Amino acid sequence: MSTQSKSLIINTLVKLGRQLSNPNETLSQLIKTESNHNAWFTPESVEQAVIAAGSSLTENTLTQWLDKYHFSNSTPKKIGLILAGNIPLVGFHDVLCVLISGNIALIKASSQDARLIKYVLQLLVDLDSSFAEQIQFVERLEGFDAVIATGSNNTSRYFEYYFGKVPHIIRKNRNSLALLTGNETAEELNQLGKDIFAYYGLGCRNVSKLMVPAGYNFVPFFEAIESYNDVIHHHKYNNNYDYNKSIYLVNSDKHFDNGFLLLKKDERLASPLAVLFYEEYVDLAAAQTKLAEQADQIQCIVSGTDLQVPNQVVPFGQSQQPALWDYADGIDTMEFLSNL
Repeated sequence: MSTQSKSLIINTLVKLGRQLSNPNETLSQLIKTESNHNAWFTPESVEQAVIAAGSSLTENTLTQWLDKYHFSNSTPKKIGLILAGNIPLVGFHDVLCVLISGNIALIKASSQDARLIKYVLQLLVDLDSSFAEQIQFVERLEGFDAVIATGSNNTSRYFEYYFGKVPHIIRKNRNSLALLTGNETAEELNQLGKDIFAYYGLGCRNVSKLMVPAGYNFVPFFEAIESYNDVIHHHKYNNNYDYNKSIYLVNSDKHFDNGFLLLKKDERLASPLAVLFYEEYVDLAAAQTKLAEQADQIQCIVSGTDLQVPNQVVPFGQSQQPALWDYADGIDTMEFLSNL
């Protein structure tokens, strides 16, 4: 990629970022009506995702991101993309990487998030028509040179079978957690609520588990997140809360309940929806050792403590605001594409 072409791409993406940060009438209507197709995609959630995508596309961040990569002017490769649909626009970053690297995106969109990603990419084409040649939405992946697929631990086996013979990035289930020391302020704990409840906890960057010191007092935590109690009014979230609560009560499983979130002691990382697992640690060194052992299952860690762990550590309230260089599963997508 020449300096001139990089500059043109950055200028175009900056314009797209402004449009996403200040949605026009059509995009605003799409934001309001996505819940008709996917009940989890409430106007608030979709707006959050759209504005977050837009705010990441600034000249400074794009320049900082792209300056470390070098792409040749060789024949474009066809990159098959299997996008997730758990939260709005979750596959946008993968598409962006393919387009910026000069390759062709063969996009198998999720039925849960097909309308939004198509509209955003049409906005990009309207700004620069040359991108139209790089974007193909497909029902079935064929004729690809490489694949980037995001799914579950179960679907990853299917992906490995079908795409294992070509260069690929295949992502499995990952979860995020928060490490608390007991010294957090009420404001920090309140911000942690964003990491737990944004997108109703459906994202891999949502906190699904707490690591807490032995004997931790949960009262300040529950008091600090009380402002998120509206989450219980979403019927699908409420159904999950009621279901998991009934299971714990029938099985006499010890748990905490504040009326909209269940807290249960469990060593697993992935908690059911409307449930937050917690695990106690003896000291910080032991906690960091445990986290390092689970590094390949963790997307990011929320904490106010300087941790020596392999995974990305983010401040409270920031888990759902990754920078352009905060790659899913810690795999540098742009580096992968540059080596094809």
